[in-house]
Amino acid sequence: MGVISRIREDLAMARAHDPAARSNVEVFLAYSGLHAVWSYRIAHRMWVAGLYLPARLVSQFTRFLTGIEIHPGARIGRRLFIDHGMGVVIGETADVGDDVMLYHGVTLGGKTRHGVVRGEKRHPTLGDGVTIGAGAKVLGPITIGAWSTIGANAVVTRDAPPKSLLLGIPATIQPVRTQTIEGARGLPVSDED
Repeated sequence: MGVISRIREDLAMARAHDPAARSNVEVFLAYSGLHAVWSYRIAHRMWVAGLYLPARLVSQFTRFLTGIEIHPGARIGRRLFIDHGMGVVIGETADVGDDVMLYHGVTLGGKTRHGVVRGEKRHPTLGDGVTIGAGAKVLGPITIGAWSTIGANAVVTRDAPPKSLLLGIPATIQPVRTQTIEGARGLPVSDED
């Protein structure tokens, strides 16, 4: 996929997920989450090519500009949307699927008490379509199944199957039913509502 096609796809994703987005021009110029993802793509290419220091410098400069830190070694799929963005951290060995949405303050971080081995998987894997609420922390080499939702400020340290709803500290999987709301796709809703 070409650069222009990828940018158009990212703009469409942002407009689909943010009702405040009024135009592609506004999103292109003012959405720091997209700027961070675009910069990540440049840094990731450098990382894969073995240009580790330049890749880290691009990553850190982007962090300075946007408040979003994406390690260039992370693997991120298509159409990642970071809404508001400030404080988002994505670690080196994180794997992020397609169509993922992260809100501000989300951490995809490591969790270890022992020495770190270079190349060891330390960060989470997110399946396609995962949504993570503001301030949530997803820690360690765990897997969150596709189309799962993690609530705001949840702390997730264990695997979750696809279509899970994870809430609380530590996060637990809540019973989910699918409810169709006019104008929306099936949204996960807790049975406790």
